[in-house]
Amino acid sequence: QVQLVESGGGLVQAGGSLRLSCAASGSIYRINYMGWYRQAPGKQRELVATITNGGVTNYADSVKGRFSISRDNAKNTVYLQMNSLEHEDTAVYHCNFNGKSATTIWEARDYDYWGQGTQVTVSS
Repeated sequence: QVQLVESGGGLVQAGGSLRLSCAASGSIYRINYMGWYRQAPGKQRELVATITNGGVTNYADSVKGRFSISRDNAKNTVYLQMNSLEHEDTAVYHCNFNGKSATTIWEARDYDYWGQGTQVTVSS
């Protein structure tokens, strides 16, 4: 079994900052990349940021310059530093990794694994 546990969400005023953390554990065989996605009420889940094993990052246009993703490969942990938060950033933030677990080693494809999510609410 693979588990991803997020922490760090909460309520913050517009212009404030939050730092999310996500630790992946269990029978992980390989992680290709880790990332954060978010889903606001009534909207589809959208990409926020991803980071590869080598540290290559990718951000949604809406968060560029405000959010920063980082990773501790030894701990299988990914972080999201969110600055200059806006009301539109309010959503449930989900941690993700793409790769293989011990039960999918022999499969040709890789899988996406998800955390339960952490609520971020930005008051205007």
